Amino acid sequence: MKLGFFLAGVNPRHYLTIAKRADELGYESVWMPEHLVFPASIGSSHPYAGPGAENFNPDTPSYDPFVVMGHVAAVTKHVKLGTGVYILPLRNPFVTARSAVTVDVLSEGRMLLGVGIGWLKNEFLAVGETWENRGARSVEIAQILRRLWSEETIAHQGKYYKFDAVKFRPKPKNPNGIPLLFGGVTPPAIERAAQAGEGWFGVRHSLEEATEIIGRLKAHRAKLGLGDRPFEITVGCPPPVTVEHIRAYEKAGVHRMMVTPWGPPQGRLTPEHLVSGLEQFANDVLAKVK
Repeated sequence: MKLGFFLAGVNPRHYLTIAKRADELGYESVWMPEHLVFPASIGSSHPYAGPGAENFNPDTPSYDPFVVMGHVAAVTKHVKLGTGVYILPLRNPFVTARSAVTVDVLSEGRMLLGVGIGWLKNEFLAVGETWENRGARSVEIAQILRRLWSEETIAHQGKYYKFDAVKFRPKPKNPNGIPLLFGGVTPPAIERAAQAGEGWFGVRHSLEEATEIIGRLKAHRAKLGLGDRPFEITVGCPPPVTVEHIRAYEKAGVHRMMVTPWGPPQGRLTPEHLVSGLEQFANDVLAKVK
């Protein structure tokens, strides 16, 4: 089982300390979420907050994940660098392709692009992007990204994006490009991940929820004739995470689990506490499931 964790919630001054030690200990990946802007009040519209959404604060700092991953790449050698998740239809595909490939080249091929279509309508309105067609646009963007990362000359005449022949360099380090892991749990999101992604990125799901979602993904992949192609499942597990939990998720078909080695509250912990949490979790769990 691959084990990764979010840097979100950690003081940015500690990013390098945490990432470097995680790299040394054998954690597989580090991840950053992202948003461009928040409305002044979110209320109950947040899909992962639970009743009342009181635990989502629009004053929460949000950092550019590609800048953070480039920062982390400079002090690490092995750990993969992921976005979890990047809101794909908020940007022009050229911007996304350029940012992701820059991190990939700087890190010698360690970039993972977890993407979503967005859940916050006011964020789209604020930046002038269309809300209603964001799912279909995301599928087309994924097609454009793969072409930019693999073809010598690219022209595109799609439903939402049109451009004449262009050149795009550098290409990703991996000949297969940068993996796209689509998030979301609604029926359209599952279909989109199965169709357009190299994997699915879940947030926090019980074993029962994860098993049901994986079943739906496999069914859609088989229907599309993609059942024999690699497809990576990433899931966050509600704490505490034990070896037994990980084995059960692995048996259900999960390839990567997102964990919080140090536990909350992340932002108020010292670098020493954060590193200690990484080391303890690596000793108690990571070493037994790699």
